[in-house]
Amino acid sequence: MSFIERLYLWNIFKGMFITFKHIFQRKATISYPEQKRAFSPVFRGLHILNRDEEGRERCTACGLCAVACPAEAITMEAAERKPGEEHLFREEKYAAKYEINMLRCIFCGLCEEACPKDAIYLSETFTPSNYQRKGLIYGKPDLLIPHPIDEPLEYQKALGNRASGP
Repeated sequence: MSFIERLYLWNIFKGMFITFKHIFQRKATISYPEQKRAFSPVFRGLHILNRDEEGRERCTACGLCAVACPAEAITMEAAERKPGEEHLFREEKYAAKYEINMLRCIFCGLCEEACPKDAIYLSETFTPSNYQRKGLIYGKPDLLIPHPIDEPLEYQKALGNRASGP
């Protein structure tokens, strides 16, 4: 080793040059609440239980989404539709209880692909953080999309790019 190499001055100057060079580059961080990052069109976020155009629930509690889920994060209980509930549910059988454990979910999208009724999809919304485990187990009221007739603006917002898509 030469005298300069033994003093490590060359390495210190190289490190200082790299640091100085990064001062003038664009920063990767954003101010989150004021600025929102653009996501990929295939981003998979929070699960949504879909309704049809009349506001009836699409889920028929067939259980294909629960079977397709590799993390076993989806649980459901089926029930029969009673007379007079035709305006609430499309089919004779519906999901009386539908839960997704977000602590187990890996956001793979297999539940969305397995559903024959297009009743569940992954939206473009982040899964919110929580301090307790029970707050990350979403039930049917948490997952159900707003009613398209009673709350049209919230319904369109929940659809996101699906409203303009295929």
